[in-house]
Amino acid sequence: MGNSKLYKIGELARLSAVSPRTIDYYTKLGLIRPEKRSDSNYRYYSDETLHRLKRIEMLKREKYTLEEIKASLDQWEKVCHNEHMADRLNTLQLHLHQLEKEVKEIHPMIEQLKPTQAKNLYKVLTPHGVAVIEALLLLLGKNPFM
Repeated sequence: MGNSKLYKIGELARLSAVSPRTIDYYTKLGLIRPEKRSDSNYRYYSDETLHRLKRIEMLKREKYTLEEIKASLDQWEKVCHNEHMADRLNTLQLHLHQLEKEVKEIHPMIEQLKPTQAKNLYKVLTPHGVAVIEALLLLLGKNPFM
């Protein structure tokens, strides 16, 4: 894994806000893997594992089961055979989850707009912004601006 920093389980737990016991459990389930073991059998985890833990916790907050998360991460690894591509896709996925969260927060406000107010809102947004909002609303199963 190149020159990435390696973490012992306690440091990984502190940085990810996940308990060492949870890290052990995720390791046993195959959700994460240690990068290497020391001669004294300490497990060392990579920066990628830290990002993966954050992704797991984010998906858990979104109410995904650990089985669904594992399937998603396994699929993700198949798609991301290239480390550079994996980093870019990971960043994109995190941005999309943040956008989805923001759309969920603003959707009730948008629904309260009168049709003329909604049209005026469309006018001040960039076409890209409008397209992103509409796409996210559709993904959420909501009817975009009327």
